[in-house]
Amino acid sequence: MKRGFFFGLSIFVLAACKHDPDLLLLNDITLSQKDTTKTTPPPQPQGCNDTVTPVVMMHGLLASGDTWVNQVMRFQENNYCTNRIWVFDWNTLNSFGGGGGNTNQLLDAFIDSVLAITGAGKVNLVGHSAGGGTGYSYLSNASYAAKVAHYVHIGSGAQAAPAGPNGEIPTLNIYSTDDQVATSAADIPGAGNVKFSGLDHYQVATSAQTFEVMYTFFNGDQNPTTTALLPGTTHEIKGRAVVLGENSAVSSGTIKVFELNQADGSRTTASPTVSFVTDSKGNWGPFSAKENTYYEFEISKSGERTIHYYREPFIRDNPLVYLRMLPSQFSVAGFALGQFPTNNNQAVVSVFAANQAVVAGRDNFVVAGSELSTQALSPGSETNIAFFLYDNNNNGQSDLSTISSIGLNTFLKKIDMFFPGGTQNKTKLEFNGRTQYVRNFGSATEGIIVAVFD
Repeated sequence: MKRGFFFGLSIFVLAACKHDPDLLLLNDITLSQKDTTKTTPPPQPQGCNDTVTPVVMMHGLLASGDTWVNQVMRFQENNYCTNRIWVFDWNTLNSFGGGGGNTNQLLDAFIDSVLAITGAGKVNLVGHSAGGGTGYSYLSNASYAAKVAHYVHIGSGAQAAPAGPNGEIPTLNIYSTDDQVATSAADIPGAGNVKFSGLDHYQVATSAQTFEVMYTFFNGDQNPTTTALLPGTTHEIKGRAVVLGENSAVSSGTIKVFELNQADGSRTTASPTVSFVTDSKGNWGPFSAKENTYYEFEISKSGERTIHYYREPFIRDNPLVYLRMLPSQFSVAGFALGQFPTNNNQAVVSVFAANQAVVAGRDNFVVAGSELSTQALSPGSETNIAFFLYDNNNNGQSDLSTISSIGLNTFLKKIDMFFPGGTQNKTKLEFNGRTQYVRNFGSATEGIIVAVFD
């Protein structure tokens, strides 16, 4: 791992939110960690294979279950039933470094729930980044390791042997020479080792190349039928509302979904297409999205800042659309992010590249006509996937300087940019040949804008 980055964060660990999420998100069912009695599987696509070993995937630092959405779709495209693919949400700040706090116990309860629902004897476990540290910590316990058939270690630290108390768990280690976060990653003696080049820290988890070797490892050297993300005949959309970094549930939140005009990001109607109230576990949905349609998801809750999520058209069913709300200023992530401006003269715009970093010289990232994929703002030595853009000096100007983010210039970058507030104003966002428009909601009363590029 990148030592400087983690040192910058570690000074705030003692201030981390003490709440550990007691919620376990399964792909189609959400259970309490104590609820292992519900064993009725959800309806499955006709003809899918419900005999394969279930896969449980763990995300890394500051991430959530939607890290794995492309891999979930690829497993489904290769005939995995939805009750065979699971993502585990965990508080990556309170359990900093992998396996701390009660994360191992939560993961074990999660796996017990998966086994109860599916009737399987074991799961295949996957850990990315800090999730890899969690994976090794979990599998060092013999009773836990007995529930895991295979383990995949992705973009994470070097280890001395395969997972398990005695290195007995078949282990696949996947890493990239161009990963600027897991810089200590290396071959693991006795494990299967796959070394890529050209993949950043997030691509090594989300890429088709990784899916292919992971699928083959799980399925007796059988290659997948496809690694493509193919369009689906249906577009059922649902997901979860959580607090950034902590992944605690946002319950009783109001979500309004609006169809947008592609040309300028304006809403096509004043009333939402559909509305939801999140349940006690943060779940919301589903609804049927239209093809080739851009959407805005507005999430609000009393006492919290409203967030407006802008999404590109959905190509198929997506059960992992996450809507994150801001953490408390007293938590690690809240303290590191600092206070965003609250005045209606300007908008706060965030851009999230969900499946890769933005790297100067490789990617093209333009906001309101300003190129942000420069060596100064997005060097290859960093792994920036989320950009928070606002007028830090409140002078009505953009100087494109980096705003101090207290050690979080890896993953999260804050840049001084001015966007005039008011929904009569729009901002054009361009990322690697794709374009979105957002409306400039005033930051005081309307909240924060987040544009997601899948």
